[in-house]
Amino acid sequence: SEILIVGCDPKADSTRLILHAKAQDTILSLAASAGSVEDLELEDVMKVGYKDIRCVESGGPEPGVGCAGRGVITSINFLEENGAYENIDYVSYDVLGDVVCGGFAMPIRENKAQEIYIVMSGEMMAMYAANNISKGILKYANSGGVRLGGLICNERQTDKELELAEALAKKLGTQLIYFVPRDNVVQHAELRRMTVLEYAPESQQADHYRNLATKVHNNGGKGIIPTPIS
Repeated sequence: SEILIVGCDPKADSTRLILHAKAQDTILSLAASAGSVEDLELEDVMKVGYKDIRCVESGGPEPGVGCAGRGVITSINFLEENGAYENIDYVSYDVLGDVVCGGFAMPIRENKAQEIYIVMSGEMMAMYAANNISKGILKYANSGGVRLGGLICNERQTDKELELAEALAKKLGTQLIYFVPRDNVVQHAELRRMTVLEYAPESQQADHYRNLATKVHNNGGKGIIPTPIS
């Protein structure tokens, strides 16, 4: 499959393990250096990494200056105008989860994203954020085609985590697509700037990620309009 990852986080760390790099140059920083976004070419901003995955980072302003969500809007418009989405099977937007401002909601709002998977844990604030994101999805689901694909629980080893994640999924009218167990191999891989699948392909954790990918693939088109807790 041809895959494109669009990092929509001002930290610009969505693609670094695919590219084995510190952090990819972002569209916003490259545009600032070039003079404007019109002066950029697609190959300036799109890098190809592990397994030929195409990577783009939208970036954001300096902390405390400007609106971080603007970067997402600018980037998606640039990618569309320059044909970045042609011949792509999967586009993954990695969006900041705890801020549902208009800019970050761009992939949801403009019908760019079809299915949203919320990565959360059994901690109270993570579940609160997941419910908030569901409110955002509900807002746009009625006017557009975006749906909630499900929850993915990234284990933090808190008490009754699996039960809480399943209970929240049920409340939202969705499913817990996968429970990803905590494993130190993730940190070991990160230190080497690699994904677990590349660093330890035979590991149990790599199998968990493969199973998760299969679940997401098989769940295509089965998303729902969530019923968030008020």
